[in-house]
Amino acid sequence: MEKVEVVEKPVLKVGIEEKVEPAKAFVFGLQHVLAMFGATVTVPLVVGGAVGLSGDQIAMMIQAVLLAMGIATLLQTIIGTRYPIVQGSSFAFIPGLISIGSTIGMAAVQGALIVGGLIEGLVGWLGIIGKIRKLFTPLVTGVTITLIGFSLANVALMNFFNAYADPNGTNVWKAVLVATVTFLTTVFVALKAKGSLKATPVVVGAAVGCLISIPLGLTNFSLIESLPILNVPKPFPWGAPVFDTAAIVILLFAFMVSIIESVGDYHAIATVTGAEITEKHIGRGIGAEGLACSIAGFLGACGTTSYSENIGVVALTKVGSRHVVQVGAVILIFLSLFPKFAGLLASMPAPVLGGLTLALYGMISVTGLRLIKEKVEFTDRNVLILAAALIAGLGAPQLPESLFHALPRIISSILESGMAVGAITAIILERIL
Repeated sequence: MEKVEVVEKPVLKVGIEEKVEPAKAFVFGLQHVLAMFGATVTVPLVVGGAVGLSGDQIAMMIQAVLLAMGIATLLQTIIGTRYPIVQGSSFAFIPGLISIGSTIGMAAVQGALIVGGLIEGLVGWLGIIGKIRKLFTPLVTGVTITLIGFSLANVALMNFFNAYADPNGTNVWKAVLVATVTFLTTVFVALKAKGSLKATPVVVGAAVGCLISIPLGLTNFSLIESLPILNVPKPFPWGAPVFDTAAIVILLFAFMVSIIESVGDYHAIATVTGAEITEKHIGRGIGAEGLACSIAGFLGACGTTSYSENIGVVALTKVGSRHVVQVGAVILIFLSLFPKFAGLLASMPAPVLGGLTLALYGMISVTGLRLIKEKVEFTDRNVLILAAALIAGLGAPQLPESLFHALPRIISSILESGMAVGAITAIILERIL
């Protein structure tokens, strides 16, 4: 008999299956878009900058991401869990996307997302998720999430000091000023703001940072002028997909983290809305996310996961309607049709991005450490596993390039991913100790 978890039903103004009038649905849907917008757009901005894409290519990627996340949200609310869950770009994919895009190319990113998404879909729809979850203990999960944040530290600081665009530090003090103001604004809004504003610290921080950048000469809006007003994202924008085994293996660890995060979010939204949650709900949800990731690969976008920020919006507003979330998905799809809008986002100065991600990436690591603190008993065995996994995950990507070239491609690719090395180390040690 299937296990059903029932939680005490909270007081909602609008239930999951209820609808609201169109004007209110638009406002509530837009609020969901604003809550997830900053984080979901940050992923293509970071990946594009680190991989070395041009401004118009980054704009194209942002368009694809908005379209893919709108489609993913519709899939989740229609054939997935059918909970009011918003799908957005997953930070767990950033290290892998940068590694693959920088070494093999963006076409290999497309191929890895397509194959990895199909595998994730099967894990969900075939009910395999119940068996795989046993491997992902709090210790393994905590180590993996912690290493995601650590692996992105260099990217955050490179943007903070504008080192990608200005490696000689010609305008370093201007960059530091903009990044610092952006960071402080983001933190202030997150800690001190009230109401719906508190849910949009990234949006507010980015707006303030960009405004300060203009008089300092760090902004360039020429890209916006060169882009068309209306355009539908095309499939395979990076060329025919390349199905590279090493690239697929690297992203599978990102899929693993995404699955873990999403299962936690399913339980969270069920608690907030008072809905039942079963293995069938979880399987359908992961299946829908896998399909969405394959579609993201088809469109040249990034991997998707459920967004905790929007669960917070549901808890705050007491509006749990999945139809409202679907309106938000339609808004995302609508925005994806306007290249000039994507170009405006792609024109965001790197120091602004650095100020935003200084806190965001740190919070990822803190989330992993908090999970370890709350869920892992600090026995001698667990401490040794934790210590070995963290050191292996932190040290492996710093091995010399000559060593990577001497090893088989699939092994060197795994070693370049601290998240993958840490996860594998923790899983193996948990099985044998």
